[in-house]
Amino acid sequence: MTDPETPCYDAFEISPVPPPGPDAVAPEPYRGIYGMPAFVTIPTHDLTDSSRFWTAGLGFFELFSIPGTLIHLRRWAFQDVLLVAADPASAPTSEPPALTYSYACVLAELDGIVEACRALDPGAVGEPRDTPWNSREVEILTPEKARIVVTAAKPYEPDSAAARSLAAIGITPPKNPAKEEQQP
Repeated sequence: MTDPETPCYDAFEISPVPPPGPDAVAPEPYRGIYGMPAFVTIPTHDLTDSSRFWTAGLGFFELFSIPGTLIHLRRWAFQDVLLVAADPASAPTSEPPALTYSYACVLAELDGIVEACRALDPGAVGEPRDTPWNSREVEILTPEKARIVVTAAKPYEPDSAAARSLAAIGITPPKNPAKEEQQP
């Protein structure tokens, strides 16, 4: 946040992503039907192979499908992906698209996702890395060559390099009034 006049507040109550911490628990897959505020559509020449990678590797499930046309995948609420049959006249490409799709997980899930994807395609998975914005991320290429970044927030450590990096751009943790009231 570069504008100190713009309010910032904790809004985790509208997100399925739990606050980061050692006890963070991933929510259950969300099977409800809702108006999707955003989703990604990824063309594929092999719906079955792509769906297998997304479900067995990336932890999504098939919400529904239209055989030969579309598979709607989901993980948590608001993590929706539509795999669609690519135009048969278009040639598959070996290059990843310019678009990158990122989705959140909890830190305890990241290694399992990496292992599951490596079991399906060892060359498709990069090395997990820590970021200056206090997350651990890994880049994975799916069978349709979509670039996926799986990201997990790390617990906030006030004396860490990540905390200093965030503070340098104006992001600081919200003050906890309950803690301040307990202080003498």
